[in-house]
Amino acid sequence: MTSSLWGIWGDVTNHLFRMSLAFLFTMPIAWNRENGSRSAGLRTFPIVAMASCGFVLLAIEVLGERSVGQARILEGVITGIGFIGGGAILKAGTTTHGTATAASILNTGVVGAAVGFGYYDIGFVLALANFLVLFGLGRLKTEGKEAGDGPD
Repeated sequence: MTSSLWGIWGDVTNHLFRMSLAFLFTMPIAWNRENGSRSAGLRTFPIVAMASCGFVLLAIEVLGERSVGQARILEGVITGIGFIGGGAILKAGTTTHGTATAASILNTGVVGAAVGFGYYDIGFVLALANFLVLFGLGRLKTEGKEAGDGPD
């Protein structure tokens, strides 16, 4: 449906489905970061994924499904996500914090882009791997710190 008042509706259900998947795929990552009191959490990760998905969907609708111009859209998305992720990294003296959160922000952007392009399997695997690394390896990291604390 197209009109000057209502705009172009295109394939609304497909777009809503893809943006919802991007949201759902990244919620476990967001939950993990929120529970760890990180600088980004339940609001940031799904928004990054949905925005990336939205940019990709717009590129497909405006430029065409197999347009070379989509590379420029992806470049912009990657740059923007890098800027957001950079804000999550904090340096205090010789220690740096937030690199896992920054990497996860980048990954959720890729999840959103993959889902936007219709590669649900890639989006799901990336989201699952991100969550498992944060959850599983985060526990190993914590246990390693606890084991090394204090005198023997």
